[in-house]
Amino acid sequence: MELLAVLDEAVAALKAPLSGEDRAQGWTDDLRREVQEEISINRSVLRRHGTGMVRHLRPRFDEWMEHEGVQPGRLRDLVGAVQRLLVEARATA
Repeated sequence: MELLAVLDEAVAALKAPLSGEDRAQGWTDDLRREVQEEISINRSVLRRHGTGMVRHLRPRFDEWMEHEGVQPGRLRDLVGAVQRLLVEARATA
């Protein structure tokens, strides 16, 4: 799947209210908004300036979610996919 499409999917998923399952996995409304905002900023940079700008992005979502105690689940998997794709794109940029 294309990088920008995954970023779009993640932003949309993180804009939606948290489910009870998301909350049980450690997500809070503040964390959801902060992660969504960071992904949205990355998406905007890539759209405005081109995907070559990916080499300047330093995604650390895994560390952030680990620090916040977020457990595996739907949103963590999606945010993890965003990070993996950004890292892979950086390696080829």
